[in-house]
Amino acid sequence: MAARCLLRACTALRSARQHAAARPPQRTMASLNGIPTDEEQATGLERRALQAFKKGKDPYSILKPKEYAGTRADPHIVPGIGTKRLVGCLCEEDNTAIVWFWLHEGDAQRCPSCGSHYQFVHDELPH
Repeated sequence: MAARCLLRACTALRSARQHAAARPPQRTMASLNGIPTDEEQATGLERRALQAFKKGKDPYSILKPKEYAGTRADPHIVPGIGTKRLVGCLCEEDNTAIVWFWLHEGDAQRCPSCGSHYQFVHDELPH
């Protein structure tokens, strides 16, 4: 009886050692030269956005848009992929009603209610 238990223990120990030797060595942060940066481990849309930021572009409008005066000389820029786009203007800061109008390619157009100028600019999709 004791011999069987000893034989089983030795067999189990040998089996465990063989499985441990077959496993690849564990990778540690020291073997990878430190912690990877965001750019090194980013994938998908996040990777595209980071690559575009390196080139100085904002493909998904993540950053705060530039402020424009809304005058004829400095109109609000509205990007679009077609030839026209529907624009909503909050004419006054406390206004609860939105004035909607179509903005077409070409020269700057005025909001029919407050007179702010908007200009449609053709823009390509980032992907």
